[in-house]
Amino acid sequence: MASHAVVVLPLPWLASCVCVCMVAVVALLASSPAPAAASRAARAPVHGGNPTVGFTEVRLTESNFELQRPYDEPSGDRYSFHGGVRQLWVLSSDKPHARNSHTSPRTEIRMTGYDYSSGVWQFEGYGYVPAGTTGVSIMQVFGAGETATTLMLHVYDGALRYYDRQVVEDGIYDRWFRLNVVHDVGASMLTVYIDGVQKLQAPGRGGDSHYFKFGVYAQRHASSCMESRWKNIKIFRKH
Repeated sequence: MASHAVVVLPLPWLASCVCVCMVAVVALLASSPAPAAASRAARAPVHGGNPTVGFTEVRLTESNFELQRPYDEPSGDRYSFHGGVRQLWVLSSDKPHARNSHTSPRTEIRMTGYDYSSGVWQFEGYGYVPAGTTGVSIMQVFGAGETATTLMLHVYDGALRYYDRQVVEDGIYDRWFRLNVVHDVGASMLTVYIDGVQKLQAPGRGGDSHYFKFGVYAQRHASSCMESRWKNIKIFRKH
């Protein structure tokens, strides 16, 4: 489903070139794209589509955004929410989010009120990762059978990856991107879109209950400081 716009550029030397015989003209046309193909390329959309078509947006209030941060840090030292932008950061030396937890440092938002075990659900948000942040999860679909998560999106050296594996989107640093994650529980399938373009399909991992999370959660080879920013967070479901 992924598509990329192709711009057909004029050949600047063609106007000044004097064709001395029809053979040269035919050769030039043979090396150019077919008219139908060129027309299709010119019509290719620059931006992706809207993955939320056919879904219904659920109502969110601030009570649906539950902050998880190092247990010994005030929320203002690892999180801010100004001008509609949620800024979350954590240090690799920070404590876990709970005293009895043995997990890595995190500052994340856990979406509450819409845990699900069936149906088709979708997360949408605009994310931003500053250069230098690496070795970190910025979004999760929590809940699985034999593992903790069904999906994690990690950032390593400017690339957004499915866990620490295949690249979902390269060149993610220092730009806003629209992230849509669709979880079809019945089909056991997850689909990830960046700026409306499908970038990944991955199988589900079982589990009886799921929910969405976003922020920063340290992984292998984490940078000393990790940060992500988010705005316009929405949750949808398909009826």
